[in-house]
Amino acid sequence: MEEKTRILLCEDDENLGMLLREYLQAKGYVTDLMPDGDAGYKAFVKTKYDICVLDVMMPIKDGFELAKEIRQINAEVPILFLTARTLKEDILEGFKIGADDYMTKPFSMEELLLRIEAILRRVKGKKSKDGAIYKMGKFTFDTQKQVLTIDDQVKKLTTKESELLALLCAHANDILERNHALKTIWIDDNYFNARSMDVYITKLRKHLKEDPSIEIINIHGKGYKIIIPETNN
Repeated sequence: MEEKTRILLCEDDENLGMLLREYLQAKGYVTDLMPDGDAGYKAFVKTKYDICVLDVMMPIKDGFELAKEIRQINAEVPILFLTARTLKEDILEGFKIGADDYMTKPFSMEELLLRIEAILRRVKGKKSKDGAIYKMGKFTFDTQKQVLTIDDQVKKLTTKESELLALLCAHANDILERNHALKTIWIDDNYFNARSMDVYITKLRKHLKEDPSIEIINIHGKGYKIIIPETNN
């Protein structure tokens, strides 16, 4: 018997939280509702979740702080933020932490369900694929283990970092079109997802800076290109 998908839902609005939990459970998801970030953290430590849906504005510990603590425990579990705030700075902060998606209130429960299902499909599809190993200058990148190795240093990448680097490597020394990357990894090529991708490109550049022969460059109006010495590609 297949184990049901388990969702950690953190929402301090009691009425909204109960409505969302009942809706998600009616759709077949085991959903644990927590009223604040501290309760959410304690639940995450004790239980294995397939996805976390976190309200940003919560008492005791907000959604951003909770997400940072979750990322220290598990760098791969998907996180979807809910917020009433529409400030670009807040949304970009969520993506810097490693959010997979971001929804502003008010939203329909049907849209939330569709976004959760899209994230879970992407994660499941990634796990089912055979991993590739890329040699990039002094680096070795194992897409299945999501690790980047140089000399004796091993860097664990987040799911988003690994997906984006794998896509760049698949187009090594060629242009990775921006819209293709957005639709492949983020599903939608809207403004906030585009800014999120920029954040992850910056993170990848930092990871790769120890080998100057590897470079991710912007191709104006088109996308990105990772430069890898041909002898190692």
